[in-house]
Amino acid sequence: MLPRTKYARSDDVRIAYQVTGDGPFDVVWAPGTMSHLDLDWEIPQRALFFERFSKFCRLIRFDKRGTGLSDRPLKMATLEERIDDIRAVMDDIGVERANIFGGS
Repeated sequence: MLPRTKYARSDDVRIAYQVTGDGPFDVVWAPGTMSHLDLDWEIPQRALFFERFSKFCRLIRFDKRGTGLSDRPLKMATLEERIDDIRAVMDDIGVERANIFGGS
């Protein structure tokens, strides 16, 4: 069963995110070029990776603006807007501090 997808508002864009696990600390997974929260679960290796990752932390994954389940704005996001998107997801969940894990 897929985790529930929620949406955080960052200015005029909705950012899709999912939370799995309930470990003692939070990890925000900042995706690379492309991502799709739901399709990740259809790839057995990725699903297994995220399931195992979620065993020792609360894993917070999101689709960057313009990818996956998030809204598609008309212009490319700036670095500041991308940071605001992470902050919007964290605020929506009620997370004040988290470890950021980025991959590309």
